[in-house]
Amino acid sequence: MRVRCLRDPQTTPVRPVAVRLGPTAGKPETHTARRKRKIDSPTSKAMITRRFATAEPGFGNLRHNKRRYRFTLGGREKVEGQWKLYCLVHNLEKLARQGYGKGA
Repeated sequence: MRVRCLRDPQTTPVRPVAVRLGPTAGKPETHTARRKRKIDSPTSKAMITRRFATAEPGFGNLRHNKRRYRFTLGGREKVEGQWKLYCLVHNLEKLARQGYGKGA
């Protein structure tokens, strides 16, 4: 194949080539293809819409804006307390943005 594909196969250095293979008949569906099919279903789209309206923005806010990637304390009780504190701060900020506590 090298002789047929290259102009000068003796002097051309070897280069890695990546070949993507699509789904093959008789082989099981890949995890990625199965996940894409599941996410694109109407049921999953409705679930994802509900999910964005619930807890996931809080996780994103804590990880991205507050840079809280890990808990700094050890043990389940301490981590639960730290998590509740993060949630409290997140909810207080939401209330402050909406104008609560400014007096009418």
